[in-house]
Amino acid sequence: MTDRSGSGAKIRDADWMPVMEHIGELRKRVIYVLIVFILGVVGGLFGAQPLFDYLVAAAPTERIELSAFSPWDAIGLYMKFAFLISFVVAIPFALFQLWAFVRPALGVKEQKATLRYVPGALVMFLAGLTFAYYVVFPMAYSFTEKITQNMGLKQTYGVAQYFSFLFNILVPMSVLFELPIVILFLTRIGILHPNMLRKMRKIAWFTMAVIGTVVTPPDVISDLLVAVPLVILYEVSVLLSSMAFRKRMERQRAWEEEEDEDEEEPDRSGGNSA
Repeated sequence: MTDRSGSGAKIRDADWMPVMEHIGELRKRVIYVLIVFILGVVGGLFGAQPLFDYLVAAAPTERIELSAFSPWDAIGLYMKFAFLISFVVAIPFALFQLWAFVRPALGVKEQKATLRYVPGALVMFLAGLTFAYYVVFPMAYSFTEKITQNMGLKQTYGVAQYFSFLFNILVPMSVLFELPIVILFLTRIGILHPNMLRKMRKIAWFTMAVIGTVVTPPDVISDLLVAVPLVILYEVSVLLSSMAFRKRMERQRAWEEEEDEDEEEPDRSGGNSA
């Protein structure tokens, strides 16, 4: 027997659990994620001030004055930064817990292959944050600033409103950048089929176009600068899903042929002894 899905079958048989044990295991994983998220929030409170100072200094304008219109604005802002920092930490940990939950159903090679997606999730999330902050947000802010100036209004921004505007762009874009990793992971563990993604292509493209329109100024160039990368991400996800599914099917066929050969060997040895 070769060390591949064949040995993975032994692992699956040994680690197979009843339904109630699966539910208990899932609950345990969810609790782990919640604990890490809460700890991330606590740690994020210490990182909120440096992150706030950086974002204000790197604002897409030469001079910005932020005002607090409520005694709770500063506290609410601290919590938003803490949640954002915790979210960055919790995403790869949550994906690791998902991998640990489905690990008994995977072969040895599949376990190693899918585990690689955990750091990839963090990289893609940070890439989404970078793209959203340095590309999408400056376009959206410049557009609103021009409208404000054209209407002769004084630019006095509330700190809560400014960062809500910022986070409403950053968080969705960052999550969407997780799409290739999530789709590839779900395909490798057998939950998602590439044909399903192909059938949903028109709906996905329309969704990406709507997102590109909503988070950017109402001009074609800005819409395309966001929508096109999102569509490319989806198509890359479909391509990666097809490749992962094809490799998974090849391993499954090889394992089935291996099992058939093992079943035929006793028959041949019995015939020879006769």
